[in-house]
Amino acid sequence: MKINQLVILVEKKIKEAVNLEHIFIEDKSFLHKNHSGNNKDKYHLKITIKSQKLKSFSKIEANKIVYKSISRELKIYIHSIQLLINQQIP
Repeated sequence: MKINQLVILVEKKIKEAVNLEHIFIEDKSFLHKNHSGNNKDKYHLKITIKSQKLKSFSKIEANKIVYKSISRELKIYIHSIQLLINQQIP
């Protein structure tokens, strides 16, 4: 799967699972380029979400909700994820 397709799919799945005001997804795969075991078909995503709904949960519970919504993608296409909830949106 190409990164653009993955970003669209991840955004769609998170939006379906979470009531949110804003989402911003960045490809940070270059951070793993020279790591041993790096797989060019797996990506590092940085996901920034603004959501009053997620704010009502503990940080651990909010992360679980997001991770569950993209569990298939985490297993197949995502090497690493950086999840920021209710942080500054770029």
